[in-house]
Amino acid sequence: MPTSPPSSGPARSAAELNELIRALWSHPAVPLTAEQREEYGRLCAELRRVERGDVVEAA
Repeated sequence: MPTSPPSSGPARSAAELNELIRALWSHPAVPLTAEQREEYGRLCAELRRVERGDVVEAA
């Protein structure tokens, strides 16, 4: 049986995820902290799942 990452609530839209990703990079000359890089990775992974259709949006 395949395992999937635990759900953290209703699925977010690609637009919402893009907005969150862009907010992390609000100033390109300032490097991200380790925590921000981790969040960026999580957001990008979630965005890939949404774009592939692996996530069904909550009603």
